[in-house]
Amino acid sequence: MEKKNVFFSTLGKSHSAPCLPATREEWENMRRSSWLKEMCRRIESGDVEMKHKLPVWTPSCAEFRDNHRAAKDALKPLARLMLDFDAKGFTEQIMNRLKDNSPLEVLLIEESVRRGTHVLVELPKNMTADEAQQLMKEATGFEPDVKVKGYDRCIYMVPEDHTKFVSEKLFEAKAIELDVRGCEGTASPDPSKGRGEEKPQTSDLNPQPSEKKFKGIPYSEIIKEYWMRMGGEPEEGERNDKLHRLAANLRAICDNSESLLLEIMPRYGLAEDEMKTIIHSACKEPTKGSKIMASILEERLRVGELCSGMRGERREERELDEEEEKLSTLNSQLSTLNSLPQGISESIAAVGPQLAMPVVTAVCPCIGMLATGVSLDVHGVQRGLNLISYIAGDFASGKGMIDPVIDAWMSEVMALDKMYQMQEDEWRAKKRAAKNKKEQPEEPKLPVRCLTLNNTVANLAERLANTEGKHAFSFTPEADTVAQKWKSTLSDFSVMLRQSYDGTKYEREARSADAVNVHIEKLLWNVVMCGTPDALYRVVSNYTDGFQSRIAVARTPDNTFAPLEDKPHVLTERQTERIQQVAHLLPLMYGQIVLPKLEARGRQWLENVRLETMKNDDKVMARQRFRICVTAQRMTCCLMLCKVCEQLIKKHGLNGAETQLKQNPNLWKELLLKAQTPSLLDAYDVIADSLMENALHFFRERIENAFTSREYIGCAGYERSKHGKNDSIFERLDPRFTFEQAIQQSIAVKGAGVTRNSIHQMLKNWRRQGLIVQRDECYIKLNK
Repeated sequence: MEKKNVFFSTLGKSHSAPCLPATREEWENMRRSSWLKEMCRRIESGDVEMKHKLPVWTPSCAEFRDNHRAAKDALKPLARLMLDFDAKGFTEQIMNRLKDNSPLEVLLIEESVRRGTHVLVELPKNMTADEAQQLMKEATGFEPDVKVKGYDRCIYMVPEDHTKFVSEKLFEAKAIELDVRGCEGTASPDPSKGRGEEKPQTSDLNPQPSEKKFKGIPYSEIIKEYWMRMGGEPEEGERNDKLHRLAANLRAICDNSESLLLEIMPRYGLAEDEMKTIIHSACKEPTKGSKIMASILEERLRVGELCSGMRGERREERELDEEEEKLSTLNSQLSTLNSLPQGISESIAAVGPQLAMPVVTAVCPCIGMLATGVSLDVHGVQRGLNLISYIAGDFASGKGMIDPVIDAWMSEVMALDKMYQMQEDEWRAKKRAAKNKKEQPEEPKLPVRCLTLNNTVANLAERLANTEGKHAFSFTPEADTVAQKWKSTLSDFSVMLRQSYDGTKYEREARSADAVNVHIEKLLWNVVMCGTPDALYRVVSNYTDGFQSRIAVARTPDNTFAPLEDKPHVLTERQTERIQQVAHLLPLMYGQIVLPKLEARGRQWLENVRLETMKNDDKVMARQRFRICVTAQRMTCCLMLCKVCEQLIKKHGLNGAETQLKQNPNLWKELLLKAQTPSLLDAYDVIADSLMENALHFFRERIENAFTSREYIGCAGYERSKHGKNDSIFERLDPRFTFEQAIQQSIAVKGAGVTRNSIHQMLKNWRRQGLIVQRDECYIKLNK
């Protein structure tokens, strides 16, 4: 049997999807095919099961053998290893780092459909998989999947746009005898798992030159629905019979065209001549109506699922799935970043990687408060690390796991505050004892810095005035405390937090000598709140005053159906100790700092978002980016300060680190400049993307409604216009109008953001209220 001259094999992995391709030409054609792109789009939109229908291929075998070749002729693998990095979204950074600094020759870089980055490398003789993984870890800064040890590993096929780099050497099929004795777990190709044992190719995998449709419905979707109703796709032994019945049912909507049927029907490995015979036989049968096909079409046309893409409900469901996937990805990216600093890594370990972003969003205000003497230059403006956070999540979603982590960070300050509070209790006791005496004990002005939010405006303002120019800190595990206690004074709360974020002057005057009068040169107050999304909207109820844009919002992932973990994450004594070591050193840092690499990364992120929002005319996202950039830079600076503390502790121990910071006040600045590592700069992107994602998730619709409200008087981009009775959509419509006319008038009044679903709902409401009646394809206005 003649051996095919191809560059890799498809053998070596038992898989339900077709193991294609076998040649370079097939590989390149498949990557460009529209059907593969459509499958990957569906997977990225949340259809996870579709992933298992993707073709797979083995880039590490020398040649293809058909399934009749004997097992003794096992394929010889090439000296190659496919590495898998859980680094979705960081492929470009991996490429840049490998461009000039790769220890191994790179043959292929591509993004997987779901969450990873694949890098295929050429191995020197006698190099083991473990050694290659370690070299690539050091070069990229990302941890490869150490479970991947097989040189013959199969991977899923991805479209051309997912492939970021291909070397011509990939196509050189020179078999090399590998010495795999040093590679634990390395598998050899199994030629018994050939293409002949694979499941028949499904209709989803049939590449079509152009998608044929019936009344706007793709034939491929009709066929898919038919198989679902008929008990599934053909198995071995029933293929010809089921294909015959499919052709007999389809011909009614194909004008009995045998050529069209041949084009649209799946073949499941049958030759073209055999398919022609089956179709010709089906078309010769007496004509009769197909009830099952009529039922499929009636349902599809009625709901309009395939004519218009998806219904609004399905689209919203898909968007929610995408959001959950993105949230999970951001948490994963942050928790797996290389070399997270001491304190941060322990905080994440205490709650689990699924809560990585919420816990980092919660502890950064603690770090900023402890490093009260540090001010960061962002866009040429020096400000303290002033941060306001809200951790949003449904009940029992894991928010409570963050509480002990915050206590660990703030333990030293809280212990000092406890001493001050004991002194206040003594003063109150003396005051009660001297109630009727002429001389009253003088009230002490004690610098309590951990302030409860279950307080009044006056008491809180007085406390903030007594912090001796240092940051105050407030934490509440229940945000409804704010909503209830400050219900009538939420505007005061908003103003105080806005001024604390900016570090500006805060003053409160009262005529009475006994009333609270405060004059704070710089209001420094970091706040963390945890609560449900519902409570978030009670705390943030104004969307045009800038309060919302100053809050860093994180949300817990949906754990509704998550199984209970065998070993729940808890904060250990060792983790607490390491967190407290960092917290002890942060107050010793004083001065202004400029971080040029962090500033450059922030400006690049701003520009990327600006270009994206210009294309979409997305004013909300474009406006959010300004303060998100500042917040993300402050949070990243907090991570870098922890890195400085870690380096000092490792080198000198805790006491030695404290001595070093006291003797050399500028040492922390020198180390902070060096802490601008690729890994921590990558953390900036993850944090900024997460803040943007959550701001839009919770507030986009409310912001849009607020800025387009008739009550809002804004500047450019949000012009106020007066609307009279005749400007309403209903009054603009003719006495007899169509659905399309309703869309046109809605766009004229409300803008291009109008959706077909919203028009359907509007007309439905009008019918319920007796304003209109429907007659065939038209609507008639009633005289009211």
